[in-house]
Parts: sequence; structure tokens; C-alpha cells
Amino acid sequence: MTGLVKENIKIALGSIKTQLLRTILTIIIIAIGITALVSILTVVSALENTISSNFSMMGANTFTIRQYELEVRIGNGGRRGEREIVNPIISYPDAKTFKEKFNYPFTTTSLSFTATPGAQVKFENKKTDPEITVLGVDENYAANSGLEVATGRNFTGFDIENNNYVCVVGSDFEKGLLKDVNPIDKVISIRGAKFKVIGVLKEKGSTFGNSQDLRVLIPIQIARSVFTQPNINYNVSVMVDKKELLDAAIDHATITMRQIRKQNPVEDNNFGIVRSDELINQILSLTKVLSASAWIIGIITIFGSSIALMNIMLVSVTERTREIGVRKALGAKRKTIAFQFFTETIVIGQLGGIIGIILGITIGSIFASVLEFDFIIPWMAIIAAVITSFVVALVSGLYPAIKASKLDPVEALRYE
Repeated sequence: MTGLVKENIKIALGSIKTQLLRTILTIIIIAIGITALVSILTVVSALENTISSNFSMMGANTFTIRQYELEVRIGNGGRRGEREIVNPIISYPDAKTFKEKFNYPFTTTSLSFTATPGAQVKFENKKTDPEITVLGVDENYAANSGLEVATGRNFTGFDIENNNYVCVVGSDFEKGLLKDVNPIDKVISIRGAKFKVIGVLKEKGSTFGNSQDLRVLIPIQIARSVFTQPNINYNVSVMVDKKELLDAAIDHATITMRQIRKQNPVEDNNFGIVRSDELINQILSLTKVLSASAWIIGIITIFGSSIALMNIMLVSVTERTREIGVRKALGAKRKTIAFQFFTETIVIGQLGGIIGIILGITIGSIFASVLEFDFIIPWMAIIAAVITSFVVALVSGLYPAIKASKLDPVEALRYE
């Protein structure tokens, strides 16, 4: 049986050489469908990996209190002519009071806000472009946000309570402004205020083109005094040490925040509470649309390639009618003839699949690199491509193989 398979593969490759142009065109059509499928699935896999790695650092036991839920709700179902509900911002008194009152067991509360997304930082006679994000934070921010200090130390409660002019910088500072120097205890300037560097964060990379390492963390009260602006929306995050207490902690946080906002029992919450795992699931659900699009595009293209493959095999059967007659006259059985043509179809299909996989991964990795996603080898896409190309060859080669096996040897020998 093994010898027969090897012989059929040799015959298939020989036939491919004699019909090189038609075969190349068929392989290209199959490859285009597989390329479209694999490239999109590669980008989707890279996107999912990026989202998971960036949000998993927050942990599944973290939730945030924000101005809105994941989606802005519209009054009474959002019927035409009705006013959109506008929730008040999370003000500093709200956030500070919540941290003081929320005392649920095994929880840690953090307050923070984005002071500016475009600050210029100076060190001695050097300065950065105005692209540094400055965050006002407390001592719990790093732990609740999944940040790690690679060099030096994090803020302490003493730093925050005494408004010490200290800061923790992102890892990119070691490659730029503080390159070739020990950053610890160096003094940098932001808007004229001088801060001593006490720590450097572990590298996080980029998310959707935005570097997570071009940032400076400073004590929240100092940030409020240096960056004075109206209507600052503060972030409140709560980390629960025990997962089984997460739902109860959220309920307790909801009650606490409603009391702070002085809401009546019949009123809806005028704030949102978002769990980190819920946020991940919401975002990852969007990638399913891209995956579905990949399959639709791939199936349409592959459907066309399967028709082309079937046609080329039917033409091959017609052109090799005398050859089939000779083989049958020499004792070849119907299943042997059918297996020969079937093997030829499988070879063409797999060649198209291999080329499509290579092109798909290449194109997908290029797009992932441009979009700054974390590329991983898309094994599911590769498996899907191999199975798809095999099914295309299976369906396309079945009818031509049966037709070839049923040819009458006498009529085949008389065919011109």
C-alpha cells in the first residue's frame, strides 16, 4: 500500500509538470483563499494575545469605579427625542471619600488620574518630546494596575501622605533621557517642579501604538497642584485578594458609592462598576467578528478554487483517456485509477495550502508588527488551513476520480 501511494504521488507530480500553467493557476487560487484566512486569523490571534497580556496584568479580581459602564446607557431604551443620561464625573471628593469609607475585608483601593498625556520632562541639559504621560497616583496604584518596579522602589504611604516630590518612571527613560546613568536618585523636572526618581517600572511595551513605558508616576496631591484643571475625572480601582469575595465586594462598593452620591433607593446608579475580566471579555468578543469575516472571505475564495481544481482534474481525465485505457488493459483496477487521480488532487490542494499558510503568516505578522500587536504562531489558523485545503481537494477530486475509474477500457483506447 505504501508503494502504491509513493507511485501515485510520483505520477501526480509528473502530471503536474505536464500541465504546469493550469496547475500553477489552480494552486494560486487555493493559496489566495488560504492566505486570506490565515492572515486575518493571524492578526486576530495577535490581537487577542495583546489584549489578554495587557489586561490580565490587572488580575481577574480587580474592578474599577468609573463615570459610565462599558456602554453609555440611553434613557428609557434610547427612543428618539429622549435625552441621553449624563453621569457626573468621579470627582476627587467622591474618590477620596470612597477610599476612606470602603473597608471591605481583603480589598485594596487605589486612586489615580491622568494629569496630562503630553508632558515634556527635563534632566540636566536634556529634555524629551512632549509625549510623556504623567499620572497622579497613590501607594496602591502599581499593585492594583499590575505594574512591577524593576529598579528602585515603589511609593510608600509616607511618600503620599507627606507629598514628597518623588516619582517612578517608565522603562523607556533608561533608553532615552536617563540613558547611561543610574536613574535612581536623579532629579527630573516636569513643568518646573523637580522630582527625585525612586524607581523604574518593568517594561510593558505598547498597546495599539501607545507606549506604556513613556510615563511618570507622581504623588496624587502633588499632581493636583502642578496640573490644575477643572472637571478632573478620577479613577478608583479595587483589588480583592480572594476571588470568592469579588461579587460581595462589588455589591458593597455599589452601596458605598450610592451613599457618597446621596442617591435615592429608586434611582439608577449614576456611575459604573466594571470588572477587569468583564472588560477583557467585552473586548475579546469583538475579535469574533474578525474571525467570522476571515472564514467568510476564505470560504468564498476557497469555493472558487475548489471549482477550478475540479475543472482542471476533469480536463486531466479527458486528456489522459488513452493512458487510462492502457492502464486498465494492463490490469489496473478501478480503485487504483481512482486513487491515482485522487492523490493528484490532494497533492495540488496541499501545495496551495502550504503556499497559502506561508503567505498568510507572513502577511499577518507584518500587519501585527505594524499595529504593534504581540505576535504568536497561529497554530489554530494553520490547522484550519490544512484541514480546509484537504477538504477542498477531497471534494474537488472525488468526482473526477470516480469518472476516470468508470471509463470503459475499449472506448478509452479508441479515444483520439
